[in-house]
Amino acid sequence: MTEKLKLNKEFRRTYGRGKSVVNHALVCYILHCGGDNIRYGITVSKKLGKAVKRNRAKRLISAAFRSVSANIKPGTQVVFVARSAIFNQKSYQIAQTMRSSFISAGAWEEYDR
Repeated sequence: MTEKLKLNKEFRRTYGRGKSVVNHALVCYILHCGGDNIRYGITVSKKLGKAVKRNRAKRLISAAFRSVSANIKPGTQVVFVARSAIFNQKSYQIAQTMRSSFISAGAWEEYDR
């Protein structure tokens, strides 16, 4: 089950203690916590554009996360920070970027389907 991060202290804890993985479209801060839920948060800076562009970036990240969330280890907390290259990509490309980020952070479980 996935939940959203909402409190500033949750974001700051993930930034401080989590492992950062940098890609051309995203920066992912991944923290292994206890529990059964996968928690995630999305941030997009005002430098990337006005509200319409920022909301589009959030929708792209959310759609990509939904497609890869089944393979993420339970108890993982993630914060995605959008970069300017995200506007040139489709959600499946962002999902591939997320998958490689989770693999490098050790938060990926491959399931046989």
